[in-house]
Amino acid sequence: MLSARGLQKRFRNRAVVRDFDFELQQGEVVGLLGPNGAGKTTCFYMIVGLVQADAGAIRLDERDITGQPMHARARLGIGYLPQEPSVFRRLNVAENILAVLELRADMNRTQRQQMLEALLDELKIAHLAGQQGQSLSGGERRRVEIARALAAQPRYMLLDEPFAGVDPISVGEIQRIVRHLKERGIGVLITDHNVRETLGICDHAYILNEGSVLARGSPQHILADAQVRQVYLGNEFRL
Repeated sequence: MLSARGLQKRFRNRAVVRDFDFELQQGEVVGLLGPNGAGKTTCFYMIVGLVQADAGAIRLDERDITGQPMHARARLGIGYLPQEPSVFRRLNVAENILAVLELRADMNRTQRQQMLEALLDELKIAHLAGQQGQSLSGGERRRVEIARALAAQPRYMLLDEPFAGVDPISVGEIQRIVRHLKERGIGVLITDHNVRETLGICDHAYILNEGSVLARGSPQHILADAQVRQVYLGNEFRL
């Protein structure tokens, strides 16, 4: 389990996050949502390792990883998909994935090639293997980034705005990929401004407001919460 207890963060004199608790099991999808300025991005970045918490603890299977940098967390099985494009633009799709596989000291050349082919098939991007990163569409780029993250064999995947900048067809594809990650036994944490798309694939979600958890629970529980509707979803919101 990936968990956080009592996370706090201040920027100058402003408390951005107050006593944030969180749990993510393998094989489930959790959303981290809230209005602009609610603190969700800061919470997400503390879990990833991009921002250091002022107080509280982050644990991976009871191991305290609070002070560990992002690359150390990655070695322990925490994958990260940033919001910004992260493909190598001048490398083709196969080379992008191999760039990660080459770091796998536990694999020989044949095994790397086999995993490359398996990931290309799994993410349905085999036909793009020779295409340069700079020529990919938003949805294609996301699939390549997810394939590259999977090359490190993570147990958890943290997705930052996975639906940003992709067309409606690609949104559906990414939702299917997230469900596939869940079936693989990977725990998935998503933070995104596209609430409907995110809640539509979550097992449960955390709604933050003014640095604190306003509500947590299943999508149905979130939708039924009057406070969540008042400060975030509005009364007309439907899944």
